Amino acid sequence: MTGEAAVENPEDRPGRAVAGEARPRRRGRRGRRIAVAAVAAAAAGAAVTATLGLGGGSPAGGTVESGLPPKTAGVTRQTLVDTQSADGELGYGPATTATSRLSGTLTRLPDTGDRITRGRALYEVDDRPVTLMYGALPAYRALSQGVEGPDVEQLERNLKALGYRGFTVDEEYTYATAEAVMRWQEDRGLEETGTVELGRVVFAPHAVRVESLQTGEGDLTAPGGKVLAYTGTTRAVTVELDTADQRLAKKGAKVTVTLPDDTTVRGRVDEVTTVIEPGDGQGGDAQTKVEVVVGLTGRNARKAVGAYALASVDVSFTAGTRKNVLTVPVAALLALQEGGFGVEVVKGSTSTYVPVRTGLFSGGRVEISGDGITEGTAVGMPK
Repeated sequence: MTGEAAVENPEDRPGRAVAGEARPRRRGRRGRRIAVAAVAAAAAGAAVTATLGLGGGSPAGGTVESGLPPKTAGVTRQTLVDTQSADGELGYGPATTATSRLSGTLTRLPDTGDRITRGRALYEVDDRPVTLMYGALPAYRALSQGVEGPDVEQLERNLKALGYRGFTVDEEYTYATAEAVMRWQEDRGLEETGTVELGRVVFAPHAVRVESLQTGEGDLTAPGGKVLAYTGTTRAVTVELDTADQRLAKKGAKVTVTLPDDTTVRGRVDEVTTVIEPGDGQGGDAQTKVEVVVGLTGRNARKAVGAYALASVDVSFTAGTRKNVLTVPVAALLALQEGGFGVEVVKGSTSTYVPVRTGLFSGGRVEISGDGITEGTAVGMPK
């Protein structure tokens, strides 16, 4: 935001805009026309800058012999940490919907909150189990002798983990694999065909917790029918960010989670997913969001969240860190007419306008560098 006001009196001193308002101050005799403009320092969350021009040029290097700024602040060397907070939901992470690939009657469903591990039945259709196995690749076809691919290897890894032997874990579904499948089918009360029909196994990355049921026992099911929703079994925080804030969501980044009782615990970004929220059906556009899953790290964190089943929490992300840099209050910045920023360096009874390069903004301060800018340098400040 830039607004301009001419200061006609040559004795008037350039003003400094505070919170978006141009506030000229008188500081002695000046023989040149000075333009003043308010500039919003948006990156710092405050508008505390002014535009100065001497005869249409930059004020850099201009020395004022009287009328010093009302206040000064020293250039400080410190570490700046830019943090940003977002609302989160404590639970077990985002839910995934399990849809049936089989036709029949749902004869058994788990209870909400049940935990199901590898090799156990997630639900039953026509009194025969649909088994949970671990893997990132969803089942998308029947598996039988002669088939090859990563889904075959995924199945074989599970069979081996469940204690079945006599085959090689690779991407080839051999006769040895079929024999192991027949032994598994016998143990599960299934017809011993050596072929894993589509829909008989549900793959999830890990053990699951039943979040909700989408249907009931005795209901008919068909391919595509929603059966239940499940989550992971470990506590996690889910945060929804705007795409403009995606820079905060770096996998593996450390975060701080503040619980409802103001206890803070450590967390880590485990998953980052772009999701599209459909419109409201009344002309509203679909929105793209960034869904972030934060895992809670350490025994103390897991203990602290034990008192909460579901809760709203605050998550603080670290957007950037600058160590051992020179900083000034944001209010000390002046926007130069030809572009960029400067500060008014005060030495004794005189002051000089010095252009500076800005870096990270954080907590009302900004990183700066420039000729003559050193630790302890006094810079002008508004009232």
